[in-house]
Amino acid sequence: DKVIRVVPESERETQILRAAFNRLKVDLWQPSSPLHIVEGTAADVRVPQNATRTLLPYLQQANIQYTILISDLQQAIENQTGGRSHRNRRSLSGYNYEVYHSLEEIEDWMHYLNRTYSDLVHMFSVGKSYEGRPLYVLKLGKRSRPYKKAVWIDCGIHAREWIGPAFCQWFVKEALQTHQTDPDMRKMLTQLYFYIMPVFNVDGYHFSWTNDRFWRKTRSKNMRFHCHGVDANRNWKVKWCDEGASLHPCDDTYCGPFPESEPEVKAVAHFLRKHRKQIKAYLSFHAYAQMLLYPYSYKYATIPNFNCVESAAYNAVNALQSAYGVRYRYGPASSTLYVSSGSSMDWAYKNGIPYAFAFELRDTGHFGFLLPETLIKPTCTETMLAVKNITLHLLKKCH
Repeated sequence: DKVIRVVPESERETQILRAAFNRLKVDLWQPSSPLHIVEGTAADVRVPQNATRTLLPYLQQANIQYTILISDLQQAIENQTGGRSHRNRRSLSGYNYEVYHSLEEIEDWMHYLNRTYSDLVHMFSVGKSYEGRPLYVLKLGKRSRPYKKAVWIDCGIHAREWIGPAFCQWFVKEALQTHQTDPDMRKMLTQLYFYIMPVFNVDGYHFSWTNDRFWRKTRSKNMRFHCHGVDANRNWKVKWCDEGASLHPCDDTYCGPFPESEPEVKAVAHFLRKHRKQIKAYLSFHAYAQMLLYPYSYKYATIPNFNCVESAAYNAVNALQSAYGVRYRYGPASSTLYVSSGSSMDWAYKNGIPYAFAFELRDTGHFGFLLPETLIKPTCTETMLAVKNITLHLLKKCH
């Protein structure tokens, strides 16, 4: 299998690509659906070996330029996770935050923190996944006062975006290791609670480790089609299944049979609704594109508190860039990325959470979903600066 990048240079090329990708059922990495392919914007596509023989000559015939991003996908998968078997993975005190971890390892780690840092960490479950796994959340913060504002952070809504859960774990590690020495972190943990969900789509994430590295959706079964799963970021009750979502169960952006059909989405939505007065920020971590997005996703319109949110994004992106010079684009999701309906970010905003953001972490397509473990540390370090920036912005009143 290969991953190629095509940038359509005309409306004609756009139409040809949409048709070809639909017909060949390729796995589109960027954007998430053929509908979003537009003139002048890169499309990254995973081409299975059997389709390489038809698609690439077809593109050449149509005189459409493409570049090969990854020439041997299997090799890239093996490179990503390095010498897996050689490392001590079981000892939690020496937990390695610079490698990717399976669901089982992440859950063991959460239990360990819950036991070891009981003064700062409280672990609980908001429900069960389709396959019956607990949906664990860590509540992080000093029990300094009875009522505190809170920030919600989730990672891994899309199973194949492994850098997300790696960041969620990194955030917790940083909080626990630095709150005594770093005044900003101390302030954050004193004045706020953080609800952190390291793996939102637990079934899908597990499946991406055991069966299909590029699985995106949940794992619910569809009775009429032999296709599994719903896009957990198109299943929320906000302009559900409108533009940018698919009604077809086999598509990557399938919105589901009805809003909150997925137990994972329903459980988190229920928790957020119950705590909507307390939660002031919603942060969701995805990959890849190097963007910081805010509402709306489902329409081109300016949010009422645009000035506050926009300045928070601007400052966060600058803070992020200060670490390694990595530039993030920022702006409303609809115009910065593409229009999509039923997203968690829009839902959070519509339900009264004033700061709602979605991060698209590294990179811009060289590795795509296969970001090597050597890049976990720099990615998480710079992202940490952005998250702290947004959090401190939140504590200052913005008018």
